[in-house]
Amino acid sequence: MPTEVPAAKTSARYKRVLLKLSGEALMGGREYGLDSETVDRVADEIKSVVEMGVEVCAVIGGGNIFRGVSGAASGMDRATADYMGMLATVINALAMQNALEKIGVQTRVLSAIPMSAVCEPYIRRRAMRHMEKGRVVIFAAGTGNPFFTTDSAAALRASEMQCDGLLKATKVDGVYSADPAKVKDAKRYDRLTYLDVLAQDLQVMDTSAISLARQSKIPILVFSIFTHGMFAEVMKGQGKFTIISD
Repeated sequence: MPTEVPAAKTSARYKRVLLKLSGEALMGGREYGLDSETVDRVADEIKSVVEMGVEVCAVIGGGNIFRGVSGAASGMDRATADYMGMLATVINALAMQNALEKIGVQTRVLSAIPMSAVCEPYIRRRAMRHMEKGRVVIFAAGTGNPFFTTDSAAALRASEMQCDGLLKATKVDGVYSADPAKVKDAKRYDRLTYLDVLAQDLQVMDTSAISLARQSKIPILVFSIFTHGMFAEVMKGQGKFTIISD
């Protein structure tokens, strides 16, 4: 059995955070599915933050396995496609739990769709208690409802868990005015307001997620999960990232 990682005294600026990770971030160089080396590397990033004494929870998308919108576009009923996407997030959550527990980080998967054979049902007080004990909590199956994205689930769970920050892990080191891989002179922002993101349609997260974060006064920090050690650096207020707040 993995042991709980002892908290260390650090200069972390946040006590409790939620990490939003896309399913595509776990593919590595694959076209779909999970890349074990990538999953293990992300687990190491999370462990480094847990060792700082930060309480960490996470929401992982399922786009590397199945995307509801794509399923609906191909003629499938949207609600059915979204439920399939929710099940994909459970697969990713279990994979990340396995990677974390291999390196000694106690982890619990809580699913919005009850499936007691593989994980716990989502109960807010139980989730908070796990985090208080230093365990990483991974929220699976989105909100449990179709027509809502995992971005919305991330903002919802961050609000319910009373998180100090919502960390959006991406492929780039912040928010840009356009895709920097396609537009060479895309402008990078160090700081934005929630209204800036909505007004400029910057595609950081969907509008309902941005609105909920704004309502709950939870800052959104966008950083690159592919830069080694950046998750921990952002927790210290260092490194390259974009912060979205009032």
